[in-house]
Amino acid sequence: MMEGSPETIAGMDAEQGRWVLVIIGMLINLCLGTIYSWSVFVAPLTTYFTKDLGQAVTAGDVLLPFSVFLAFFAITMPFAGKFIEKYGPRNVTIVGGILTGLGWLLASFATSVPMLYVLYGIIGGIGVGIAYGVPVAVSARWFPDRRGLAVGLTLLGFGFSAFFTANIATYLIGAYGVMTTFRIFGIAFVILTILLALPLKFPPAGWKPAGWTPPAPVAGQAVTCEFRRGEMLKTTSFYALWACYFIGCLAGLMAVGIAKPVGSDIGIEAGLATVLVGVFAIFNGFGRPVFGSLTDKLTPRNTAMVSFVLIAIVSVLMWQVPSVPVYILAFVVLWGCLGGWLAIAPTATGCYFGTDDYPRCYGVLFLAYGAGAIAGPQLAGFIKTSTGSYLGVFPYIMILAAIGFVIAFALLKPPQAPVKT
Repeated sequence: MMEGSPETIAGMDAEQGRWVLVIIGMLINLCLGTIYSWSVFVAPLTTYFTKDLGQAVTAGDVLLPFSVFLAFFAITMPFAGKFIEKYGPRNVTIVGGILTGLGWLLASFATSVPMLYVLYGIIGGIGVGIAYGVPVAVSARWFPDRRGLAVGLTLLGFGFSAFFTANIATYLIGAYGVMTTFRIFGIAFVILTILLALPLKFPPAGWKPAGWTPPAPVAGQAVTCEFRRGEMLKTTSFYALWACYFIGCLAGLMAVGIAKPVGSDIGIEAGLATVLVGVFAIFNGFGRPVFGSLTDKLTPRNTAMVSFVLIAIVSVLMWQVPSVPVYILAFVVLWGCLGGWLAIAPTATGCYFGTDDYPRCYGVLFLAYGAGAIAGPQLAGFIKTSTGSYLGVFPYIMILAAIGFVIAFALLKPPQAPVKT
């Protein structure tokens, strides 16, 4: 493998400069992750469509653009992977960033919730689906020695986004209205993602950090071989990882979509509920490097089981003893574990299936995120409409977490090397 090459990044030696790419990826994801502020938009949008436009909308209606956005985000990922290799990380990020910004910008002209599904959900979701995998792939290539940490830090921006954007959105909505806020965000995202994309690049073939030797295979941790996407789809490990990822994302994305309404339901003042969404976003963001590092140290299997134990515990607490302290604890954990799974899954993909076909392999796995994006918020909306409260969703989350634990314990392990013909 190439070692000690003269490759430079931002005028620095590659081994130092590669951290600049992590920071850039973090900032790109900060823009892309504004979708996690959706709960702040729920009440203003409901007011806008019901009072200003005279339309009848339900909780499920206003949560659905969030689900559509995340679903198209996930559906686009597998198709975008091959273009990252073909056109390079810079160009793909620029295209994705422009579409993401257009989704927000065009949403400002929506005159009905179904228009939001198309303008915001489909266009914006496709844009994020194109751009999201690029910083992850770049970090995975530049950090074979600390893949979990680098990927987790890169993705921190996506989860941390709501800490900034929820408060910015709340201010802008109060000052200019909800639709003008969409417009401002859209223009800003186009400009920022184009500028941030310019330094992105992959390392030369065979590059590795000076003095670093790939570790010998360890069960559940080190990469055993390189898989193409078709080969990966023939392994039990892929389906186990997909199922675990789905459950982790379902629980977390449900929590993202209903964080503010649940807080209001248990008596938290609206302003404080918005602040808490930002607090939850901090844990969502730091869940990525924390769980990424744990995945490096404990293996993907063990880290997955830890996450499911945490999800199950807080779900029981919310079900049995709902209160303000329990609400804060539960949503800190649920948002944190969502961030965790967005580090566990891409790190496990590299560990189990290698990095040669990483964008396409992780793109298929990321469909689990899209499935969770649809199932989680819609389950919550159905429970709310049926019972008048979101609290009834937590027994279901507890059961799913138990199922995830069993799958991880029994099936989440490195696959056997593919048979080459």
